[in-house]
Amino acid sequence: MRYNHILSKSTDTITLISINRPNKLNALNIETIEELHHALKKANNDKKTKVIIITGSGEKAFVAGADISEFADFDEDEGKNLAANGQELLFDFIENLPTPVIAAINGFALGGGLELAMACHFRVASDNAKMGLPEVSLGVIPGYGGTQRLPQLIGKGRAMELILTAGMIDANQALSYGLVNHVTTQDELLPFCEKIASKITRNSPVAISAAIKAINANFEDGIDGFEVEIEEFGNCFGTEDFAEGTSAFLEKRKADFSGE
Repeated sequence: MRYNHILSKSTDTITLISINRPNKLNALNIETIEELHHALKKANNDKKTKVIIITGSGEKAFVAGADISEFADFDEDEGKNLAANGQELLFDFIENLPTPVIAAINGFALGGGLELAMACHFRVASDNAKMGLPEVSLGVIPGYGGTQRLPQLIGKGRAMELILTAGMIDANQALSYGLVNHVTTQDELLPFCEKIASKITRNSPVAISAAIKAINANFEDGIDGFEVEIEEFGNCFGTEDFAEGTSAFLEKRKADFSGE
């Protein structure tokens, strides 16, 4: 697939995906969401890729929101379909992807941009980053999971204030809220994310996938996360990675995981 709005580059065990619409501050439109889905699916299916990093092109924005011009004339049903399709194709897809996805927030992450970052497994921000969900200032609410994931990450009260005021917070406040894990300079952002990614790549891909599934289960209605943990824990015992990891530990050597 030829991409018009994103760049995807794989080096060794890491795939870097950049939203590349600088003249629109990397705003998400339907085509960009489809391209991201395709690139993420391709990276996930590539056995060499152990970690995916998502960032924005340029120095101003990660993703400054959704492309409002695309849906300004939508009716109720079209709005519902826009949210449902976007959540299924990209936001829920990322959250449940078995390959870890890191958001490298290199500037504005507003509206759909913050929702994209929150769907990733964790977030690192540059010190110039600004984050918020300003949708109520446009007469709408976050539709790509923002009303659900933001309270999970920072608590109900803080999420209510941020959404209802349509305000923005800077990187350090986001760090204090637990919305991002780390803050770096802009120059250090990608190298820092790659350093974390390299630590992840030393571990068992099978176990990492199982851990993501078990952690996510805690936030799913009607699902007992403890039961999922027990099931995934047991499943690990039947993998080649478990045999290799335990053997390497007992033999005092570095494990060479196959991902099987």
